[in-house]
Amino acid sequence: MQWVDRIRHIKVALIVIAILIAIASLLTSNILTRDLQKEEANKMEVWAEAMRSLNISDETTDLNLVLKVINGNNTIPVVVLDNHGSVVAYRNLNANFTTPDSMEVIRKMGERMKMDGHVINIFLEMPNQNEDFGIMATDSLSINQVETEDNKTETISISDYGNNVVAGGDTNRFIMTPDQFDPNGDFIEICYDNSLILTRLAYYPYIQLSVVVIFVIIAIFSLFTSMKAEQNKVWVGLSKETAHQLGTPISSLMAWTEVLKETYPDDVLLPEMEKDVKRLERIAERFSKIGSLPEPKPEDICQIMNRVVEYMDKRTSNKVKIITHFPQKEVVVNIMASLFEWVMENLCKNAVDAMDGHGQIDIYLEENDKLVTIDVKDNGKGISKSHFSSVFTPGFTTKKRGWGLGLSLAKRIVEQYHKGKIYVKNSEIGKGTTFRIELKK
Repeated sequence: MQWVDRIRHIKVALIVIAILIAIASLLTSNILTRDLQKEEANKMEVWAEAMRSLNISDETTDLNLVLKVINGNNTIPVVVLDNHGSVVAYRNLNANFTTPDSMEVIRKMGERMKMDGHVINIFLEMPNQNEDFGIMATDSLSINQVETEDNKTETISISDYGNNVVAGGDTNRFIMTPDQFDPNGDFIEICYDNSLILTRLAYYPYIQLSVVVIFVIIAIFSLFTSMKAEQNKVWVGLSKETAHQLGTPISSLMAWTEVLKETYPDDVLLPEMEKDVKRLERIAERFSKIGSLPEPKPEDICQIMNRVVEYMDKRTSNKVKIITHFPQKEVVVNIMASLFEWVMENLCKNAVDAMDGHGQIDIYLEENDKLVTIDVKDNGKGISKSHFSSVFTPGFTTKKRGWGLGLSLAKRIVEQYHKGKIYVKNSEIGKGTTFRIELKK
């Protein structure tokens, strides 16, 4: 149980680390995206001012700086619309507009940008005002410099307050609302979108999150694979060593049995002793086959199951009843008989332990065209659903003196040597458990 808990703690730790990395990545990317959006909004305000200057310029105006600003925008998509909604100019649109309805497509792109709130309105005239220009933007504008009537340069800030646009510095100078502008006057709308870099940066956190998730999955998979490989080496080595250690005393017991048979030929206990010695030999053979290449042979599984039931009947209490439900005909399956007997003995012993030495075990065997299914049902303590998969984990046991190896070895024998399946079919606390084995024919 401690080993299983340690694995769970490692899994939880890896998941928590992945979540923390993902949160840090998302926060960092969000901050970078927000800062870049502000920078692009400031650039567009400068670009919009350059467009206004270009539209109100005369023959004496020096346009070198204005054109430099306008032509310097090579990343932010822009659509310029007039007061009638027609396209005046566009820049950095990621499309090839060669069809007759290209202007309509561009106009719709501009409308979409307006719907997203990315628009700056430039009024080329301001009726009833001495100033010759005004700017109204849907977003908060940064600090701008304008030249007043007395040829002094004054710094003002323009911010959006609901439906009012306040020109600051001296906030009492004027407050412009949309009804103060002539609808028929000249104004243009600078519609812009996020640059390609900003768009990619918006997707970057999700890409990074995917990479982190893949990394964690690979890390967990590698961890479990290495642990499983290490466990397999330990179990195989232990099994081989056990078979080797049992070999010498079993050979000695077999020799002494032959001596006793010659000395006491009529002793009724000698046949039983010989059966037990052969049983030990079969157990040693099972241990020796763990880790070896499987060599399944066609066997009548009903006959194998009957041998297991006969063996268990003699070594369990009279209070335990084992009832079989087998077909009357042979059921032939390619299996390794000695190892499969071990699986069934483990399931039966676990059932006896779960019933505390009294109860009933039902063994069902059914076949169809593709599968042979075996159900081992008891009326013991039952298993909670949270432990349905854990019971096959090496080291998992609810017994005070158990090693937790029986079901893990049974799973290995069924799934690796016989290419079948073994799982908990159903279980209820206080009512019993049913294990199912599926073998391909």
